[in-house]
Amino acid sequence: MLEKAKKELPQQVETKERLEIPTVKGHIEGNKTIINNFVQIAQLMQRDQKHFLKYVLKELAAPGEVKNNLLTIGSKIPAAKINEKIQKYFNEYVVCKECGKPDTKFIKEGEFAFVKCQACGAKHSVRANV
Repeated sequence: MLEKAKKELPQQVETKERLEIPTVKGHIEGNKTIINNFVQIAQLMQRDQKHFLKYVLKELAAPGEVKNNLLTIGSKIPAAKINEKIQKYFNEYVVCKECGKPDTKFIKEGEFAFVKCQACGAKHSVRANV
């Protein structure tokens, strides 16, 4: 019966991700890039904004800061490149390597950092100092 029900489901329901990371919204102002929804993306992933910011800026090799819920990056960077780095962070620090679900918590134990899955209970080590 389960196989029959699964066959009758539309294809979209089977392949739809539960958590979709929105694309960055922003603009280039002079030689700076302003991102409007950076804080919302961090909240959606349920990760610390400071850790997320540090990772993205290090990957982009650019200075930046968050003020008034806007991320200001000190150089011109295309949105596609920023989205690529955010997706890389999502795959490394949010998604469970075992079950592929985003129901994880970032845990730091001493000098070591782990991503612990709330769905399957798996625990994976990740880079602590970004």
